[in-house]
Amino acid sequence: MNDYNRKVIEEFRANRGKVGGPFANTPLLLLTTKGARSGKPHTTPLGYLPEGERMLIFASYLGAPKHPAWYHNLVAHPEVTVERGDETFEARATVLEGEERERMWQKAVTAFPFLLEHQAKTSRQIPLIVLTPRERL
Repeated sequence: MNDYNRKVIEEFRANRGKVGGPFANTPLLLLTTKGARSGKPHTTPLGYLPEGERMLIFASYLGAPKHPAWYHNLVAHPEVTVERGDETFEARATVLEGEERERMWQKAVTAFPFLLEHQAKTSRQIPLIVLTPRERL
């Protein structure tokens, strides 16, 4: 984990989900995935779009040519842990496809216009993932 993410995670946990800096006004969660090959837990801070009880996240990776590692992890192991505010719960990650993906993409770019810039930087389609809570911890 890089130092920047580590600091965001520490601030998030110390302040019950509130952080400053570039994430100050963004809904933020911590996603813990199981490594696709290692099986080890990896935690990543991510902006999200609330969708009822579900949360929509985006594997934009700032428009990089490849998907972020956390995306490969959740594809291999879709059972994840989510920290949102002061709550922690298990969730199931589902990669959206087809019409549902297109519908949710429109919602995502309306809420987060920078996603259009990220998509313009890469030839890959930015994956959208819905996190559906399971039982609360």
